[in-house]
This record gives sequence, C-alpha cells and structure tokens, in this order.
Amino acid sequence: MSFLKTTNAQLNRLNAENFKLTDKFDIYIILDQLRSGNNIGSIFRTSDAFKLKKIFITGQSAIPPNKEILKTALGATETVDWEYQENAISLVQNLKKQGIKIYAVEQASKSLSLESFDITNNLPIALILGNEVAGVQQELIDLADGCIEIPQFGTKHSLNVSVSSGIVIWHLVNQLLHQEKLT
Repeated sequence: MSFLKTTNAQLNRLNAENFKLTDKFDIYIILDQLRSGNNIGSIFRTSDAFKLKKIFITGQSAIPPNKEILKTALGATETVDWEYQENAISLVQNLKKQGIKIYAVEQASKSLSLESFDITNNLPIALILGNEVAGVQQELIDLADGCIEIPQFGTKHSLNVSVSSGIVIWHLVNQLLHQEKLT
C-alpha cells in the first residue's frame, strides 16, 4: 500500500477571515507566567488547530508580536483571539464570575487524571498552563475548580508546557467531537 502526502490545497483549510467567523469550542487557555515565547507561539498554533475560544496571557509572559512567539505560531496570533492581563488571579476570579470553570493542568493532590476528566459537564472551561519551571501558581490552584493531570510512566516527572497543552486540548476536543457524533 502506498500513501501520498496530502497537499496544502487538499487540506481545505479555513482562511483567517473565515476562521474568525466560525464557531469555536468553549475552551479558553490561561498562560500563567510562561518564560518561552516559543512555547507561547506553539500554544497559539494548537489553539488555532482545535478552534479554541481565546488565550489569556498573564504576568511576565511575552506577548505578540514577540519574535519567538511569531516564529512558532505561524500566523495563529492573527486568528486566535487573545488578551493580555497582568494579574492572573483577578482574571481567574472574573472568569469564574462569568460561569467559566477553571482547571489547572498540574500535578497536585486530588488531581483528576486526564482520561477520567469529562469535559461535557464542565463547559465553558479555562485551562491554566503554568510556568516552565514553577508550574501553575498555588494561588491559582486554590481558585481552580480542580486540577487535571496527564498520566506519565517514565523517569521524568513533567512534560513541556506546549506539549502538555496539545495533549490536554486534543483529548478534550476529541471528547466533544465524539459526543457530537452520538447526538
């Protein structure tokens, strides 16, 4: 059996204007003190790929048009809605007041394993992704409705934040797509 690589034309991708107009999944991302513009750009690209609602960038994180962000985002800073908020704690408090459930992607006591987390009863949802070294601030974990943890089985105890975002986002969107097929 031979496989031919799909061309860009065959992928039938939305252009930026149509992407802005299309319905998005009710998933928000909060970037808590990320150091690397490359990680931020990668998360923008993942958020575009899975049609997420919005990214909130907080604290000392770089913001577009940062060169590292633009390099890895490949234009996603122009398609994904985003906003900078200096204070992540105020942001989380405001989102909760709007009825958005907050989950930190973090290893914590009483965290929920990703495969057992059911997004269907937790929409709209905001996922907090933390600093590459320190993780999600404890003050934000204290405000969260829970923590989601990615099961890991090797010798390392963490994944890169952009890798973690991709795993969690894909899993949650996959649940929503599966549910759409059932209804």
